[in-house]
Amino acid sequence: MGVNIPFLRRGGRGVPARPAPGAAFAEAAGLRVRLGGREVLAGIDLTARAGEVLALVGPNGAGKSTLLAALSADLPAAGGLVRIDGRPVGDWAAPDLALRRSVLPQSAEMSFPFPVGDVVRMGRAPWAGTGHADADEEAVAAAMAATEVAGFAARPFSALSGGERARVALARVLAQQAPLMLLDEPTAALDLRHQELVLRICRERAAAGDAVVVVLHDLGLAAAHADRAAVLHDGRIAAEGPPAEVFGGELLSRVYRQPVEVLPHPRTGIPLVVPVRDAERAAPPEDGRSALRNGTPV
Repeated sequence: MGVNIPFLRRGGRGVPARPAPGAAFAEAAGLRVRLGGREVLAGIDLTARAGEVLALVGPNGAGKSTLLAALSADLPAAGGLVRIDGRPVGDWAAPDLALRRSVLPQSAEMSFPFPVGDVVRMGRAPWAGTGHADADEEAVAAAMAATEVAGFAARPFSALSGGERARVALARVLAQQAPLMLLDEPTAALDLRHQELVLRICRERAAAGDAVVVVLHDLGLAAAHADRAAVLHDGRIAAEGPPAEVFGGELLSRVYRQPVEVLPHPRTGIPLVVPVRDAERAAPPEDGRSALRNGTPV
């Protein structure tokens, strides 16, 4: 059953061509965003390319989610320009923009108890009127299988745990099949297994030719799965490039205001970012027993 949403039904709507590998699909040039009278982004230049995973990392308040929202055209720019598929985002009609980019917000909330299967089918709404409705159910089934949510397709979305909701929301994004995926902290509510699952999905979509931009707090996940990382600090990009090149201890210690050391994984060489902790607190007692005896330090 295809998605039938009248206001999106437009005869003859064209489906965008897939971008060439390495093509710039989303671009920010001199991007400035103001919120509440404060400049949150101050002159951002960034490109998301087809076939790559770009991670946005940085401390709380650095501007990661704001940048993602501006790239998706959900936030207006106070200055500069955002392009998607070669055109300023304001030049696209909403239905045509929805065929080119899909967005996963930080939180997935719904006011009505829609079944999980219907929530995922919402991702097919932009395809109404394109003549591709026959692919809806296949796309929905593939997205639910990839995110491991098919087993509770009939359950109300409101009855799910936070992690289950996050995976259903990602399934909706996957079902949309847009060549640009913009994901805001997709792993925040997930356990270890499903964090890896989500980042593997990002890698698979990039291998299939999509441009993937993902906000991550876990620097280890960014180092392991991203082709490039942009480190944001105070509304600016402090460094951008392959994680192995930009994840340096001095830079990250300054940006996060927390001393860290960056070590290569002994088997893969992927950078591991480790906070520097107080040596006396971190070291176990010499005899391996508690450092307290009858409540008295020993």
